[in-house]
Amino acid sequence: MSATTVVVYVKPDCAACRATYRALDSRGITYRVVDVTENAAALGYITQELGYSQAPVVVVDDNDHWSGFRPDRIVAHTP
Repeated sequence: MSATTVVVYVKPDCAACRATYRALDSRGITYRVVDVTENAAALGYITQELGYSQAPVVVVDDNDHWSGFRPDRIVAHTP
């Protein structure tokens, strides 16, 4: 996962989002944050294309993504 930057789709004041940042940081995983309240296209992507309705949504690639705070998934992707 270190070769690709993970994208974390978030909303403001999201405790699960902050927990996800901390877990990614502690594992040395590079990520980019996209606030879905400021980006309508990103909101459409995670809700319509990926089918998620809860933040955060973590996208590793087209086939590897999840919603919510999932430390098990983050650990599985530790470089």
